[in-house]
Amino acid sequence: MTLQQEIVGNAMQMAVVSLSPGQTVYCEAGKFLFKTTNVTMETRLSGPSNGGRPQGDGGGMGGMLRQAMGTAMQAGQRMLAGESMAFQYFGAQGGEGTVGFAGVLPGEMRALELDGTRAWFAEKDAFVAAESTVDFGIAFQGGRTGMSGGEGFVLEKFTGRGTVIIAGAGNFIDLNPADFGGRIEVDTGCVVAFEEGIQYGVQRVGGLNRQGLMNAVFGGEGLSLATLEGDGRVILQSLTIESLANALRKAQGGDKQGPTGGLFSTHQG
Repeated sequence: MTLQQEIVGNAMQMAVVSLSPGQTVYCEAGKFLFKTTNVTMETRLSGPSNGGRPQGDGGGMGGMLRQAMGTAMQAGQRMLAGESMAFQYFGAQGGEGTVGFAGVLPGEMRALELDGTRAWFAEKDAFVAAESTVDFGIAFQGGRTGMSGGEGFVLEKFTGRGTVIIAGAGNFIDLNPADFGGRIEVDTGCVVAFEEGIQYGVQRVGGLNRQGLMNAVFGGEGLSLATLEGDGRVILQSLTIESLANALRKAQGGDKQGPTGGLFSTHQG
């Protein structure tokens, strides 16, 4: 059964989901807005594997122990990745119910439909809510890529069938690298999500020469750009968290970036 949802609003969008009896939707803690009284809410540490339903005992005490260990590992992995440890699950009783969700930054939201053939990857904190038939996981891009790229080290991974709702900052643009010679290069903070089959990487901005140093020091991009290659859907955002943080610091009189940006940006706690 397709999840009935509507994304409303402009500068700060929200998703309004209509739940039929028997449907379950889950969200990351902190993304819930409102619900009707006939919608139940349950907070769990367990991830949405097997449709988000508690697993069977699988062999008495041994099965329960394995389940507990699996739950602890999932929660620990999410905690190490900087994600919420808990999920909130919602279901309607006695008729159709309504529940609302939103992201944490001013910007757009998008509902992605998974058909079971391709996974989707998203930046940290992009996940808002999903049907219980969609599995949420953490994907690590590897030490070298992550250390040089910052935002690209930890990604959210969505598999299964159903609807998943993501959010980002600013406005979204949909691109396919195949339409641009098979490869695009973007600010590492602009990547929201991409389909499985797209190769994600990080490269140095220019060489270790005069122009490369000028790009890194005065261009505001630091030393790295994200690269996206292949044939598939890519979603980018127009506002990065770093640029938003810099604008807020400047408005509060605490901006120390000066005219150089890039490597010479300083951040106050």
